[in-house]
Amino acid sequence: MPASKQQAPAQPVNLNKKASMIDQQWSPRVVAEMNDYQFKVVRIEGEFIWHSHPETDEAFLVLEGTLRIDLPAGCVWVQPGELFVVPRGVEHRTAAQGEAKLMMIEPRGVLNTGHEGGERTAQNDLWI
Repeated sequence: MPASKQQAPAQPVNLNKKASMIDQQWSPRVVAEMNDYQFKVVRIEGEFIWHSHPETDEAFLVLEGTLRIDLPAGCVWVQPGELFVVPRGVEHRTAAQGEAKLMMIEPRGVLNTGHEGGERTAQNDLWI
């Protein structure tokens, strides 16, 4: 169990500050857990791969920048302070022109690339 998980946080989690501490883009880091769900922050720029999560929905909350989520029916633009949920099983690709900082909410153990795998798959359960 990570050290940060063993103790209840004494302070609220500053999502922007935590996201700024991440060295690499496309490397989500856990900042909190609730039941079986993880709250992850990530920095992104450019386009990710097309993938889906057949077993779960995936929520994206934009902290900074603009997120584009490509879906089979078109794209959705998500601005700072906005939340978008990709329904389970829906193929999607996230992208950002310029850097964007996001919080993702998903069940523990969900891989960022779904079942696609590959070099963009980030290690799970890394806390920041």
